Amino acid sequence: MTTILKHLPVGQRIGIAFSGGLDTSAALLWMRKKGAVPYAYTANLGQPDEDDYDAIPRRAKEYGAEGARLIDCRKQLVVEGIAAIQCGAFHNTTGGLTYFNTTPLGRAVTGTMLVAAMKEDGVNIWGDGSTYKGNDIERFYRYGLLTNAELQIYKPWLDSDFINELGGRHEMSEFMIACGFDYKMSVEKAYSTDSNMLGATHEAKDLGIPELQRQDRQPDYGREVLGRKREDPCGRGHRTL
Repeated sequence: MTTILKHLPVGQRIGIAFSGGLDTSAALLWMRKKGAVPYAYTANLGQPDEDDYDAIPRRAKEYGAEGARLIDCRKQLVVEGIAAIQCGAFHNTTGGLTYFNTTPLGRAVTGTMLVAAMKEDGVNIWGDGSTYKGNDIERFYRYGLLTNAELQIYKPWLDSDFINELGGRHEMSEFMIACGFDYKMSVEKAYSTDSNMLGATHEAKDLGIPELQRQDRQPDYGREVLGRKREDPCGRGHRTL
């Protein structure tokens, strides 16, 4: 049995890890229109930047999902976070800087729990919005197969047909609008954020290119939490936490 499917399995059930963002929304709608039977699974990881978790499965149904479920992953994420702290594995330090493993822990919980939910529904093909360039494609592949050894993988961003039709944010936005969904493409940000109840990690275009000259920017120290404040390490007074 082929594990990785290079083209859309028409007529078959496909589970997609659905965030409600442009990538997964366009992918779900595209798969439905091309003849697949998509099921949407959304992980509740206690993301502080999500206002209404229950609205995400509803949107998935509007885009053509045969079924849509919100999976509460918070308890398991807490368990994994505590275990990582106990093992001294909650953070990595490289170049004198600390990187907290909040996103990798979230991916492990998401991959295992969503695949388990899919298996309950008789869905044995996994899909998500990760591209061939990043490490998420490997994470979900490995965690999924650990949970369901019979799992097959279909990722739109490995399908040349999908890429040729919807290979960028502009194309995906236009596709959604043409299909009757008022999904305007937001201005592309210079960074992306992955958050869950353990914390958040950020990727940035300029920060990922060492050759570019460093740009000094006024840091944003976030919002007030329980009225606690901390000293600004750059010597500009106090900042609210």
